[in-house]
Amino acid sequence: MKLLIVDDSAEMRRLMRSLLEELAEEIFECSDGSQAFAAYSLHRPDWVLMDVEMPQMDGITASRAVKGAFPAARIVIVTKYDDEEMREEAEKAGACGYMLKENLPALRNFLAAE
Repeated sequence: MKLLIVDDSAEMRRLMRSLLEELAEEIFECSDGSQAFAAYSLHRPDWVLMDVEMPQMDGITASRAVKGAFPAARIVIVTKYDDEEMREEAEKAGACGYMLKENLPALRNFLAAE
């Protein structure tokens, strides 16, 4: 499995990488939603793990862009916001999952089951 982690926090990217490295053959990273489209185009990951709040382009907008060009892209929003409205926006943008950063083991279980 190939993963793309999109998060503006280097510490969070390291944490997710260490948690998921046993599941993945390759893990790619970028630090903003504005880089997600190019990274997806280049690497064609099986899963994109997308933060919501980032400085240049938020994860919902980036998810729409990726899904618009690559309808088969599988995106999981990984965020600190436990918010129903945000969940709905993520779903409308094409995300197929919504996980909280406080519960990263659930993300690992989700990906392992796929």
